[in-house]
Formats: sequence, C-alpha cells, structure tokens
Amino acid sequence: MGVSGGEEGARNGPSLMPGGHVDAYNNIRDILEKAAAQTEDGACVTFVGPGGAGNFVKMVHNGIEYGDMQLIAEAYDVLRRVGGLSNSEIADVFAEWNRGELESFLVEITADIFRVADPLDGSGGGGLVDKILDKTGMKGTGKWTVQQAAELAIAAPTIAASLDGRYLSGLKDERVAAAGVLEAEGMPSGLLETINVDKKMLVDRVRQALYASKICSYAQGMNLLRAKSVEKGWNLNLAELARIWKGGCIIRAKFLDRIKKAYDRNPELANLIVDREFAREMVQRQNAWRWVVARAVEAGISTPGMSASLSYFDTYRCSRLPANLIQAQRDLFGAHTYERIDRPGSFHTEWTKLARKSNGAAI
Repeated sequence: MGVSGGEEGARNGPSLMPGGHVDAYNNIRDILEKAAAQTEDGACVTFVGPGGAGNFVKMVHNGIEYGDMQLIAEAYDVLRRVGGLSNSEIADVFAEWNRGELESFLVEITADIFRVADPLDGSGGGGLVDKILDKTGMKGTGKWTVQQAAELAIAAPTIAASLDGRYLSGLKDERVAAAGVLEAEGMPSGLLETINVDKKMLVDRVRQALYASKICSYAQGMNLLRAKSVEKGWNLNLAELARIWKGGCIIRAKFLDRIKKAYDRNPELANLIVDREFAREMVQRQNAWRWVVARAVEAGISTPGMSASLSYFDTYRCSRLPANLIQAQRDLFGAHTYERIDRPGSFHTEWTKLARKSNGAAI
C-alpha cells in the first residue's frame, strides 16, 4: 500500500493507495476508510488495482510532487531575483495564491516557510530559509518515475527536469567553482539583464506560469499511470486516483477535483491538456507563461521546470514536428527506413548517393 501525507498525515489521516488482492482489501476496508484523510468526496482511499499497482501509483504521486516542488521553487526565484520581493512579500504572495486556483498543501506550506525567522540569528532579522544550504535531498521515487517513463516511452520532461535540478543542486562545490571561473571570463555574477516590471504584474504572470506548468506535470504523471495500467492490465481509474489525492497527501490541491471531473467526463482522455476546460485555461495563460520563461532566460535565471513544461505544451500541440529530418538522418546512416505522409509503407533512400548526383543543387 502506498501512503502519502508526511507526519501530518500520520496524525490526521493520509492518502492511502492499496494494491494487491481485492479480497484482502475488502477484509480491512472499514479500517482503512476510517484511518484515511476525509474530504467532501469521502475517504482518501480506494482499491487501486492488483499486484504492485498501489505502490506504483504512490511512486508516480511522488514524481508529480518532485515537479510541483521544482516549479514552486522557480516561481520563488523569479519573484526574488527579478521582482526583488522580500521574504515577507513572498509569504504574502503564496498565501494569496493559496486562496485561489493554486490552493494546495505545497503552496500553503511555502507561505509558512517564508514567515519563519532564523532562531539562531541574534538580530532576529534573517529568514531561516535563506540559511538553508541549496542542496536538495531525495530518496529515489522521482528517479524511479523518470526511469519508468523512459521504459514506457512516456514523455515526462517536467518531472525529469525536477530530478535533474536535484542532481545539479547536489554539485554545490562544482557550481561555486564554475561561477568563479565563468565570472573571471566576463560572465556577470548577477542578472544578465535587469527586467523593469511592476511587482503586481510580475506576481500575476508568475502565478499563471506556475499554474500552467503544474497542469503539464500532472498530465505527464497521469499519462504514465495509464501506460503502466495498460501494460499490466491494472485497469486504473484515473478519476478515482485524483479523488483520493484531494486530501491527506503532499500533492493535495484544489484543482485535483477538476482533474477528477476531466477523467469522469472522458476516462480515455489522451492528455489533460486537451480536456476542454484545461485547454481553455492553458490558452488563456500561455502569454504570461511565455513572458516569464523568456524574461528568466534573458536574465540568466534557471527555470528548467517551467521551460520543460512550456516545451512539452508546444510540442504536444504541434501538428508537424521536425522529426521528419531526424528520421531522414537515421535512414541515411543506419538504413532505418521511414514512412511517408503521402503513401503507405516503409521506404529507404540512398541519400548520400542522390545528394552527390544533384551536385549540391537545392530542391
């Protein structure tokens, strides 16, 4: 059984994700329903599926959690470095966000974190978060999620970017040394470009970018769950999984109710991005999202999660990708063949021979 909720969940009820044999679940169902977190939709527990389905679902939950936390950290970094917001202002921003569409456990606790002063600072003026070493720990579930995504050929770039972010954070000494070497060669130590923007406007655009990016992270996790369900014959109910994540667990969030409704409307939904309601929201927020990522790039601020989410969105919505060139390259050096858009079948071309015959003339 997968369990999520941390120490608060242990005291007040977690989200429970049991797998195995349904008869075994039914034997203890009453106990689990009373032990689990409670929401208006009932206890945050359900029989997930046979075999290791429960533990797999918990693993992917953690992968989504990795993405969520990375995106929140990037939002904080942009607010701090571009907007110059203080810890107190950032706390107020996250508290305000937690009263709207971004309402979630992780946004709520982020507001709390920025209100805590360093108890070891005699002056009482420093925030504890500023004294924490910028190296993120991990226990492996994010790595396993990315490994499974690769095994099943499911694109999960937001989750993968969050994992890479943790790996790079662990290279603290190397990063400090690299900053010194590059600064000696002329790289500015601060922002590459000063972004003049009204704080209120910045906060609103970062909010929209965070929301749109989070949708991509959840979409990737849900697609991975569905792919594994098909492979294993688990028959996972994605709407029901969204329901039991609404309370108790680390990724509990207001919009999980809307994710549940999206899969209720269409259990075979190819991607959350193409659910009509989420599609409308993505389109409405894309300009702000692009603005935040572009300004971060110009300023030299790393936003791997938001950038990966935006690239995922743009790639998924593109009806014609440059993959035709890659397939031509594969056919040239490895005779891997290719398909055509105008007729059925597999084809192979002697590209180098034909190119030389053309005498360099473009077609």
